[in-house]
Amino acid sequence: MTVVIIAFSRKRPSRSSRSESGSRERSSPREEGGRFHKSSITRLLACLATALAVTAGLFVVQAPAASAADITTDLGITSGGDVVAGGGKAFIAGGDRILVVNANGTPNATIAGLSGALGLAIAPNGTRLYAALRDSNEVAVIDTASLEIIRLISLAEYPCPTNLALSGTRLFVGYGCDQWDGGVVRIDTSFGHGSRPTPVTSTYASPKVAAAGNTLVVGDALSPATLSVYDVNAFHTTLRGIIDGHDYHAGFLGDLAITPDGSTIIAAFLNSAEYFAWDTTSLQEVHAYGPDPSSGYYAPVVAVSPDGTRVAGGRGTKSGLVVTVYDSATTTPVYTGTLTDHGAFMDLRSLTFSNNDLFALWKDLATHHLHLWRLETGALPESTLTLTAPSTGTGADVLTLTGRLTMPDGSAPGEQPIAVTCHVNDSPGTTFEVTTAEDGTFTFKDRPGSAGVIRYDVIWNGSPTVHWSTASATVTLVKAVSSITLSAPETGTVGTQLKVTGTLLLGGQRAVFAAPLKISRKVTNSNGTVVTALPSANGASRDGSFRFTDTPPEAGEYTYLVQWDGNQASLPTSATFDVTIEEAEQG
Repeated sequence: MTVVIIAFSRKRPSRSSRSESGSRERSSPREEGGRFHKSSITRLLACLATALAVTAGLFVVQAPAASAADITTDLGITSGGDVVAGGGKAFIAGGDRILVVNANGTPNATIAGLSGALGLAIAPNGTRLYAALRDSNEVAVIDTASLEIIRLISLAEYPCPTNLALSGTRLFVGYGCDQWDGGVVRIDTSFGHGSRPTPVTSTYASPKVAAAGNTLVVGDALSPATLSVYDVNAFHTTLRGIIDGHDYHAGFLGDLAITPDGSTIIAAFLNSAEYFAWDTTSLQEVHAYGPDPSSGYYAPVVAVSPDGTRVAGGRGTKSGLVVTVYDSATTTPVYTGTLTDHGAFMDLRSLTFSNNDLFALWKDLATHHLHLWRLETGALPESTLTLTAPSTGTGADVLTLTGRLTMPDGSAPGEQPIAVTCHVNDSPGTTFEVTTAEDGTFTFKDRPGSAGVIRYDVIWNGSPTVHWSTASATVTLVKAVSSITLSAPETGTVGTQLKVTGTLLLGGQRAVFAAPLKISRKVTNSNGTVVTALPSANGASRDGSFRFTDTPPEAGEYTYLVQWDGNQASLPTSATFDVTIEEAEQG
């Protein structure tokens, strides 16, 4: 077989500090009525030829394939597109919301009521999440424990915030709504409510940003793409130098990532089958990862592991998604994941490491739905999680469940958070958190409030050195038997108020919620029988007790009926009591 290899020569960049209005010609993705520049198309076609050569069999990546445990989930959203991970969870920007998932990709919670959530950044310790709100021109600061928005930082003068990068307490925001109105601002988050944006640079459109240590990298939206590298200190952001896209025949920039120490920047370009790495001090190219056999169709994305030892890159193609993980030092592929069981075109939007796993966000271009793909990229020592629950009960019961988290070597894990999700009859479920004791044991109580099949899923979201683990337990509940007790006088007189008290019991226990009760009065005398609903009746309070009053209008035999219609947890019930009402004595 004859294989043609198309390779681009790469020159060493010069350190420079030329202005962004330099004289070299550069195209933008919106030039010529929205068409790509002719030179960009030429490079894209050349890149496609390279991809075809790769597909023909020249390059064979000897790396572990995707695990059977890998999952993909339709998130049910069509806007947004960024994913970050921290604290054992992943966060997905979804336009009017941010979705929160556990380490295994299962839903955890939703942060709702947002306006154009697009770009995300998370603190290394996972305690703070930052969200670019493009439509309201704000950055939201979110506590990841409570999922509460603790601060909104206005960017009214820098509209359409899109991309975020965080280094320590310094947050960098790439903004821009249209051509020639983009730029980067810096926000010192340590100032709390006094945080104010400070301009760093102006760009053609909203740029890519990456930051770590004392380094900020800004990637513009033109072709060839230029990477501007900045020194960052407590007070200033100063241009260190420029990596010129002309020197590397770079096309449009697909994505940027930076190592945790800020020493190396990794960039992915639309017209290249490789992911390039530059030293951020010397501005010299140090690595090229790939070539990626999936290159040549959609925009590529890249990510760096939290410890800086691995680089991940991938993109969507006509036939599916491909993600490859490389050893960052040797550039050797160590893992390859593919997803091809969806017929429509699949566009990979964002990629992030979660301990030893990867989360990839992709869009189905037929339905426009965003999907989350979780990939297990390597083997970590396995933890063990157990959960024990009663097998049966009633819908009114308070259930007690116990469990234990055990480390791979059998050691005590110390206090660890466990996420608990309760599914009632296969409902989407509600999630809460419990904490283990030092020895890994935990206990929690829950009142499902419904009969049926109740499933509890628990997950420990793992650590950088120990794999996450899950467990489940199922309880079958029947409706509880209900009863009503009543207390009232046996006799009364016309025109004198009767006072009645009672208690609603569900499964032999007082009802713990306000329960609506129907109360009626039947009067039998020489005039016949009349039944009247009492509109002034009050429902049972949260301790199951209730009371009502009635003023008999005439003499006769009275029967009061109190009814509870039941609910999803308890059966209906009723109770009656009889009162003889006599005419009042004439004075």
